[in-house]
Amino acid sequence: MESLASAVYLTLAIAVVGGYLLGSIPFGLIATRLGGAGDIRKIGSGNIGATNVLRSGRKDLALITLLGDGGKGVVAVLLARYLTHGNPTVIALAGGAAFLGHLFPVWLKFKGGKGVATFYGVLLSACWPVGVLAAVTWLAMAALFRISSLAALTAAVLAAPFAIATDQPHALIGLAIFMAILIFIRHRENIARLLKGEEPKIGKKKPAEPASAEAP
Repeated sequence: MESLASAVYLTLAIAVVGGYLLGSIPFGLIATRLGGAGDIRKIGSGNIGATNVLRSGRKDLALITLLGDGGKGVVAVLLARYLTHGNPTVIALAGGAAFLGHLFPVWLKFKGGKGVATFYGVLLSACWPVGVLAAVTWLAMAALFRISSLAALTAAVLAAPFAIATDQPHALIGLAIFMAILIFIRHRENIARLLKGEEPKIGKKKPAEPASAEAP
């Protein structure tokens, strides 16, 4: 029994710690530096996500960032799925850990991105119907309003209802709620600008903000 318990704890630790470390990989910063665009933290909002990378004028680097940030969520979930043969609780913990890693990466002194791409990567791999519905929501809102943050916030708030409607396990419903709450917290400056009608539209360059105004 003790050996079984040790194996369970070890599996859980690998899934959660591995998920966090994967989530901590700052693809936006790596892509812009290697691509010759400089330090993304000194461009636009200072955020390391794909939307801000796009403000550098490099669509290729923005795509790499989007795929990297989404992909690390996918890998974390697939690792947990493989280790536990599909245990939804461990999958939710690993996905949540990857999401936290992106928001608070150990490599960047816990100053990370806003988690939208990783949010989609986690959802698509943990419960694909919810991920697809959330992605369609983002696309529809982005097409209508051309505001990335508004599209992301709408998709985030609808993720849990989508999970309930598609009869997902409780652990994955909880994961959707957890990520949505953190997305809203990380987008608090965007929400303030949305209320003022000052949020920039997709592809529009944005002047750099003071370091205290928005965490990188």
